[in-house]
Amino acid sequence: GASQSSSCSGTSDDTVILNFTICDPVEEEAAAEGSQPKRPCHINYEAKALIEKILTSKPGGERIMQEYGKNKSLTDATRRQMINILAAEMTETHGTSPPKSVRVMYAQGIVALFPYLEDPYSQHGYEHYYDPESGSGYLAWRLKTIQRKTAEERGASVNKSPKVGGPGRGRQLVSPSALQPSDEDVEAAISVLRHSADEKTVREKMEMTFIYRQAMVNDEAKSSDVFLVFPRFLDTPGLIEQDFRLLFGEATANKFLEKWPTTFKAKVIKESHGLVPTIELLDLMRNAESAAEVENGWDSDMSAILLLLHLLPPSAQGRKRPGKLSAYQAVDQLIRFQKVCLKD
Repeated sequence: GASQSSSCSGTSDDTVILNFTICDPVEEEAAAEGSQPKRPCHINYEAKALIEKILTSKPGGERIMQEYGKNKSLTDATRRQMINILAAEMTETHGTSPPKSVRVMYAQGIVALFPYLEDPYSQHGYEHYYDPESGSGYLAWRLKTIQRKTAEERGASVNKSPKVGGPGRGRQLVSPSALQPSDEDVEAAISVLRHSADEKTVREKMEMTFIYRQAMVNDEAKSSDVFLVFPRFLDTPGLIEQDFRLLFGEATANKFLEKWPTTFKAKVIKESHGLVPTIELLDLMRNAESAAEVENGWDSDMSAILLLLHLLPPSAQGRKRPGKLSAYQAVDQLIRFQKVCLKD
């Protein structure tokens, strides 16, 4: 097919030289039929050759290529092994702080050699391996780990608290699945959560990052950023309940509604007295504090639960709703009441 060469400037003071090939019409037609990844064109052949050479010459590299050839994908464990091999080669050749141009070339080479590993939601498809704008990605996180370990080996003073740790208030986690993952795995999971729409994947990655998230919740300086770091809370039902079960265990989680009237309800009502009064808030408080049966509106227990929407107002960061919901509008997102007509 026809070919051409072009160059583009990288970020900072580095320059990345890219060798592109324009697809033949046959290739474009095949791509449209779904037999090829979304972007089969614009391949950096120099970067592709580099990654292929590294993997074919390092222990474990051939198995990585065989797994991709068979499944057109890599498991998380195999992907980590690939990143470890490439990051080790990169630091051996370019030091522990390689230039951005080198990091970009490695990321380009990965998706050139393994096109089904491209991210269709990113601009170029390789940013989840290295994003020069934010300095994030699998390669970047592995390099940070190598840099940290190198500093520790040299006796450098490491006073920073670890990114991943148990809750600051010392609460004992009861879930056996809440094992502490590595910093790289947590960073990778957070990156996946920003883009993934698959509910199973979201639930798995949210569980993986549970310990990290609990540390954020219990850190006054970071707690307000929880929804920014984990935006899937705002558009994926059941994630708050999942965290609740991981934190307190199945037995306690199943007793939440049972303990609501005696343990939680009074505290919620008390906190609500400090809020700016609105018509909806005052109605809920009146019903929540009423001992009599409510003819029109939510009963006492449900009114107290809905007060939580006013104590924890909805955020504007949801990807499906660009505008911010009011607490009153968010009621339908928490619970829906339907009248059922029973026949005699």
